[in-house]
Amino acid sequence: MKICKICSNKTTKIVDTKSSKEYYKCATCNYIALDERFYVDEVRQRAHYDKHHNTLESLGYVKMFEDLVCEFVLPYREEIKTSLDFGCGEGEVLPIVLEREGIFCDRYDLHYFPKKIYKDKEYDLILSTEVFEHLQNPLELFAELLLHVRQGGYLLLMSAFHPSSDEEFLKWWYIRDITHIGFFDLNTLSYLSEKFELEIVKHNFKNSILFKKK
Repeated sequence: MKICKICSNKTTKIVDTKSSKEYYKCATCNYIALDERFYVDEVRQRAHYDKHHNTLESLGYVKMFEDLVCEFVLPYREEIKTSLDFGCGEGEVLPIVLEREGIFCDRYDLHYFPKKIYKDKEYDLILSTEVFEHLQNPLELFAELLLHVRQGGYLLLMSAFHPSSDEEFLKWWYIRDITHIGFFDLNTLSYLSEKFELEIVKHNFKNSILFKKK
């Protein structure tokens, strides 16, 4: 039995008979983690990310971020002047969408913008989209990002919420990505909000949630 990487409680094993991959689901917070034996190395990860050609010419990709900003950022626009896109990717699409709305945005990405420009800064808003499903230690990064959110500021995460049943989880398209190793649902995110004394401002029941630092 493995211990949950989010809440340190007991997990149960889920086995995908098609791929032979093993996952561990927390009985308390519902976080699901892929067994470390099935992680791909950094070289294969980078090769996989390099296949993603998401730019301003990718209209569907741009609209996804425009919709995200419209729903989760613009309603709080008066409080948000500065932001950080943590895991912005090579195309910088989300920072550009934010800057079109007059919101300053720093960029960080482990592979494409590796300078930790945020190190000595605080922001009104930190966004991390399609990042947390790739992390070996999500709790550690969650805590680190909050250090750079000002009091009263916001943290916006996007990562598809996993299905509730094990059967649906094993059919889920999201686990087919070889770089996806950790999966959340609203129970997991509610646990994080309580642990770090955050307010859940809103979520869409699907893949996005906005926290406020009290």
